Amino acid sequence: MPLRHLLLGLAVVVVWGTNFVVIRVALEQLPPLAFAALRFTLAFLPAALFIRRPAVRWRDLAAYGVLIGAGQFGLLFIAMNGMISPGLASLVVQSQVFFTIALAMAFRGERVKPVQVLALVMATAGIGVIVAHGGGAATPLGLVFVIAAALSWAGGNHVAKASGVTDMLAFVVWSSMFAVPPLVVAALLLEGAGPIATALAHATSGAWAAVVWQSVGNSLFGYAAWGWLLARHPAATITPLAMLVPVFGMGASALLLGEPLPGWKLSAGALVLGGLALNILWPLAGRIPWRRGAGA
Repeated sequence: MPLRHLLLGLAVVVVWGTNFVVIRVALEQLPPLAFAALRFTLAFLPAALFIRRPAVRWRDLAAYGVLIGAGQFGLLFIAMNGMISPGLASLVVQSQVFFTIALAMAFRGERVKPVQVLALVMATAGIGVIVAHGGGAATPLGLVFVIAAALSWAGGNHVAKASGVTDMLAFVVWSSMFAVPPLVVAALLLEGAGPIATALAHATSGAWAAVVWQSVGNSLFGYAAWGWLLARHPAATITPLAMLVPVFGMGASALLLGEPLPGWKLSAGALVLGGLALNILWPLAGRIPWRRGAGA
């Protein structure tokens, strides 16, 4: 892979990782569901005026939009609104990898491999460490919400895979249209029109910059660059870079927000990331043409 392509991939995972800090900053001023509705509104417009709708069924766009918008990010934003730290949220939400595998087994008949069971055990042990030591960094309800967000993310992955989409950026842009209505309804019911209006009226330029960053940086740049890389390199080359997302998430939260990194949190991170690494990298080992001797 050329160095500039590697740097682009690293730029994407830096954006996706540090995005958890951006979310926390915005939640200091904006209600979580209203914030999510704004994010997906700006991800849809004005981009949809310039990006052609992908050649997939409307129901696939709708399902993906609801699962990712209302499911993944709606629940994630609620959890991060005081129930879990940004660093731990960036780590726990990666459990979507194992939910994605489970859905593939249930709906596509894929078989789980022993190494994947070991990877799941490692990641589950890591989450167990968080449950045991979370304290103020993660409440039980916060963990439930983030794990539910990861399940919604996995559902979105299943929908995207089944749709046969080839242009992920267009898919994200047009599916965002379907994320907005449930988020707006939920925001009005749970957060109230009055508090939302007050929050919007008093939101600073920093809060609005966070909304724009969510839409343009995290969604449009992230998916456009990632899709561009996947179109030019094998998925096995690009996908492992995603394991750096929680590394940047926890690191940025520690540096910018002062989130402590005690030993238990580092141990939990090592277990979860170890499970992810084992799941993603083990299949690659079987493709390496190992030499069996000097003359082989």
